[in-house]
Amino acid sequence: MQITFLGHATLLIETAGKRLLVDPFISGNEKVDGKIDIKDLKPDYILVTHAHQDHTLDVEEIGKMSNATVVSNFEIATYFENKGLKAHPMNHGGNWKFDFGTLKYVNAIHTSSFADGTYGGQPGGFILSSEGKHIYIAGDTALTMDMKLIPMSYQLDLAVLPIGDNFTMGVDDALLASDFVECPKILGCHYDTFGYIVIDHDQAIQKFSKKGKELILLEIGGSLTV
Repeated sequence: MQITFLGHATLLIETAGKRLLVDPFISGNEKVDGKIDIKDLKPDYILVTHAHQDHTLDVEEIGKMSNATVVSNFEIATYFENKGLKAHPMNHGGNWKFDFGTLKYVNAIHTSSFADGTYGGQPGGFILSSEGKHIYIAGDTALTMDMKLIPMSYQLDLAVLPIGDNFTMGVDDALLASDFVECPKILGCHYDTFGYIVIDHDQAIQKFSKKGKELILLEIGGSLTV
């Protein structure tokens, strides 16, 4: 399973012969600066954690170009179905087997509305199980005790956690979250894109290292294999 960081909270996951795009915010992200062309992504699925524009900006355009299926909560799935996209609706606690593996939609604490004011349902995250691996994609969230439920069912190989603070968990709470989900390997996201969420990279990595854990901060376009 290969995971490529496309900036902010956007990921491209290649697994079981399929391409999963998570929370596409590329065309409006100044940090991308031409490094990524959305025409080249060609996902089979687009996973959306919540409705905020910095997670949904490019869903419609990419979805129509690629004929990808949007997977999200009922409200978000319906929103994009009404725009002519294919969608698979889920809700909290639900699990579904797809042709690449399974997804479980799990709790997140945040807000969720589209830029046009449309209600985006309750935010969430995903547990992706594919090729014998389990990855937690937290989405935008505060630290929550619900994270402790995850290791009761899954032995995670990677947790993707927001670390930018102000709008989500910061580094210290993400470190606690790694304890809650019992995963020592963390891919950081949702940092540096805006002034409110700029972090000290070296300090963040050192905090995890001191606890015997690994915080991975990829460059835009950088990849890792799980």
